[in-house]
Amino acid sequence: MNNRLLNGGIALLVLLLAATPALAASPDAPAVDGRKLGLIWMLPFIGILLSIAVMPLAVPSFWHHHFGKVSAAWALLVVVPFALVHGVPTATYEVIHLLLLDYIPFIVLLLSLFAVTGGIHIKGNLHGSPSMNTALLTLGTMLAGWMGTTGASMLLIRTIIRANDDRRHKIHVFVFFIFLVSNVGGALTPLGDPPLFLGFLKGVDFFWTTTHLFTEMLVCALVLLGLFWAIDSYWYSKEGHLKRDPTPETPIRIQGGINIILLVAIVGIVLLSGTWKPGVEFTIFHVPLELQNVLRDLSLIAVTLLSLVLTRRGLRVENGFSWGPMAEVAKLFAGIFITIAPAIAILKVGSEGALAPLVALVTGSDGQPNNIWYFWLTGILSSFLDNAPTYLVFFNLAGGDAANLMGPLAMTLAAISAGAVFMGANTYIGNAPNFMVKAVVEEAGIRMPSFFGYMAWSSAILLPLFVLITLVFFR
Repeated sequence: MNNRLLNGGIALLVLLLAATPALAASPDAPAVDGRKLGLIWMLPFIGILLSIAVMPLAVPSFWHHHFGKVSAAWALLVVVPFALVHGVPTATYEVIHLLLLDYIPFIVLLLSLFAVTGGIHIKGNLHGSPSMNTALLTLGTMLAGWMGTTGASMLLIRTIIRANDDRRHKIHVFVFFIFLVSNVGGALTPLGDPPLFLGFLKGVDFFWTTTHLFTEMLVCALVLLGLFWAIDSYWYSKEGHLKRDPTPETPIRIQGGINIILLVAIVGIVLLSGTWKPGVEFTIFHVPLELQNVLRDLSLIAVTLLSLVLTRRGLRVENGFSWGPMAEVAKLFAGIFITIAPAIAILKVGSEGALAPLVALVTGSDGQPNNIWYFWLTGILSSFLDNAPTYLVFFNLAGGDAANLMGPLAMTLAAISAGAVFMGANTYIGNAPNFMVKAVVEEAGIRMPSFFGYMAWSSAILLPLFVLITLVFFR
């Protein structure tokens, strides 16, 4: 019942927004002046991100049952004081602005990808040799850019678990799976990773990352795949004669083919919304809504409903599909998008705001952006916080003008995008699919590295790789 309410609530909200242009007010939006905001307004934003990072590890039972309340509490710590200090109209405008232009499109896309990929079931089993494992990781890396890191991870993780169920040394397989499929592979399109979709919503062209991050992604993928093959070959040879595979090799069959068609439809819908500009818009409480974006979100909801209706229920059961992860993302990101409003307002005024020292750090003496700092600061924060809002912070810090960032500041946007996507792999909490993969693997009875054990892997493998990426692309 809660799952149906979640889907229906999102759909109803977007339908109401699309149907109520009469709510438009005067053209002068009561936006807050970022120069009047101190750093204290950023504490709820920092608080919710730290809660996401620490509480699942420190108090897992409490977090599992009350994460939505935690998110709502941090959001109220912004909205209520903001309304008291700056007025109810200003607080209302800032919240509605973020919800209509950022949160709802973001959640609707994730919802459609989550539902559609959850209806695709790969049946069968393969033998987890080094060549087969490398092929599966390569396939997942390629798919991640077009069906999302979450979709590709959930689609392939159970297949690779079955393929390696007779291997004694296999932890490295799932660690590299997180590196490649759950993170690096998502760099090529706005569908691949949430931060890039936020950039798309801000005006970055759909294929901009495909052309500007392809070489960086290819270098990362080739290095990691080559290293994985060497490590897997070593352990495979050390195992000697393997016992009989408990799930012997059987032909691979893909079930739920209608969802593959729907996945192509999602790509087409998002691409069309970025290229079709009818010039029609209406306003809701000073917030302009463009027709193509409203139709995009309604179409994605329609695709989601079609997937639920047309997919045989048994396929989702075999996939271990549940709405829990989607509900968690929806609740947590509602709080994140609300608490990030003051930070964005401060960043918009640049050196005149309370974050002037941060602006100075990423800006050279000649006034040009320091791309190395953009890459590493975005990446470090994306490692321990959430890469989507981190991307948004540095996108605005670099000026927030998509046309300028795609043009004269293209290297800066590439540094921000690469830092947010690639370095989400540094910890379990850097990107949502990381923890999802860990949970699925452990549910299968395989013990994954601890939080700091995983960081030992990422520090030894990824940090040298990112130094290489810095020297080659962002100096």
